[in-house]
Amino acid sequence: MSVPVRKQVMWWGVAALVLFVAMWLLGQAVLPFLLGAGIAYMLDPIADRLERMGLSRTMAVVVITAGAVFMLAAVILLLVPTLLRQAAALIETAPEMMDKARGFVYIHFPELVPEGGTIGSALSDLGQAMGEQLGKFAGTLLGSVRGVFGVVALFVIVPVVTFYLLLDWDRMVERIDALLPREHAVTVRRLATEVDGALSGFLRGQGLVILILGTWYSLALALVGLPFGFFIGIMAAVLSFIPYVGVLIGGATAIGVALFSFWGDPLWIGAVVVIFAIGQVVEGNYLQPKIVGGHVGLHPVWLLLALSVFGALFGFVGLVLAVPLAAALGVLTRFLIERYLESPLYTGKTAPPEPAPPVLVELAPRGTLVTELHKAYRREEAENNEKIAEADAGGPVQHDVPNRQG
Repeated sequence: MSVPVRKQVMWWGVAALVLFVAMWLLGQAVLPFLLGAGIAYMLDPIADRLERMGLSRTMAVVVITAGAVFMLAAVILLLVPTLLRQAAALIETAPEMMDKARGFVYIHFPELVPEGGTIGSALSDLGQAMGEQLGKFAGTLLGSVRGVFGVVALFVIVPVVTFYLLLDWDRMVERIDALLPREHAVTVRRLATEVDGALSGFLRGQGLVILILGTWYSLALALVGLPFGFFIGIMAAVLSFIPYVGVLIGGATAIGVALFSFWGDPLWIGAVVVIFAIGQVVEGNYLQPKIVGGHVGLHPVWLLLALSVFGALFGFVGLVLAVPLAAALGVLTRFLIERYLESPLYTGKTAPPEPAPPVLVELAPRGTLVTELHKAYRREEAENNEKIAEADAGGPVQHDVPNRQG
């Protein structure tokens, strides 16, 4: 007999509540393990491909680990210092840029910002507030990153967790599949496949798009000599996971810096505009359709909502888990909508009753039952005769033999 739906909902609700409380209490402690699991998930297709090429699972994981360690060391040594230096310089220069922009507006468009007017005061305060708030934000972010990603967690726990999870990934998936409730195993497998499609489409596909755009923006802006060009290019590429946001914020920042740095030389200002125009055309017409377009994606609004909600609830751990949880909730929401559209609540019709269990009917030739009864009668008569003979051989014994002559 199957478990009632109400009891199943109660059990799954308790499991979700336990998970929520665990994330709330142990978020920072389990963060390195979550990062290791996420990295292992992203690298598992590479390990599978190396296995198909003839390498053992262990050797494939060793090769991937060596390559990942080399790339991480190169990024930390070559890119991170430049990014931090340019980000700090841009934050320090932002108030000066705002003052220059305000002066330009005062000189060329005095009617827009009359002296003592609201707009003028707002622009004046915006420059000061921007420098203060950006400085506080950068300090808070770097402080939280140093607190979360300690030396031990970053360089020891995460690589070790990634190595062992990547080594046993296929066996873990098989074990989890074997533990699924048998009644819902097919449905859970279907939902897991859809979640994997959404995650792989966003993380792997969008990661490749960000890598390509980051290389183009940072190198191109650095070649035209734009101050802070490397940081602005990386920032625009990272924000490109939200359509149009990366190019708008990155483009506006780059053009503002170009106006501040190349004023009087429109050729270089136009070059900055062309760089972002080319990046947007390539991203919209080639990168997104070819790399990400074939996957079940995450809607930008849904992703922003997930980042805001989970970040507010669980801090940095919530930001790390926002993408996979948003993918899972999106797939689950679509599944529930499908069930709702099939339910009597939507159609207004009661569901047909369950069919009765089938009855097995065996067809036999005519006279089979009579023949079997005669065989059973002869067997019983033979057994009784044997008992009478044995009793006569042992002495006179009173027997009660059924009379079947009639």
